[in-house]
Amino acid sequence: MTTPPYPPGYPQGPGYPQGVSDKSKVVAGILGIVLGSLGVGRFYMGHTKIGVLQLVVTLVTCGVGALWGFIDGILILVNGGVDGQGRPLRD
Repeated sequence: MTTPPYPPGYPQGPGYPQGVSDKSKVVAGILGIVLGSLGVGRFYMGHTKIGVLQLVVTLVTCGVGALWGFIDGILILVNGGVDGQGRPLRD
């Protein structure tokens, strides 16, 4: 059985997860832009702690913290990201 190839620029070797995530960076980015105030993009990616933190910041700041989720969604679309297991998101 062969392992899938690493994407360009992805570090290889022991300690790094193998393969690419089954989560899409487009879906994660759009969820971050549209529902980032609720942390939905981060929940989708498997980062529950950051998702809860985005939700709490939005509630504590009376909605101003929603800007964090919006910017996070844009950065995920532009730069990509990793899922909760450390694998890069697929395109």
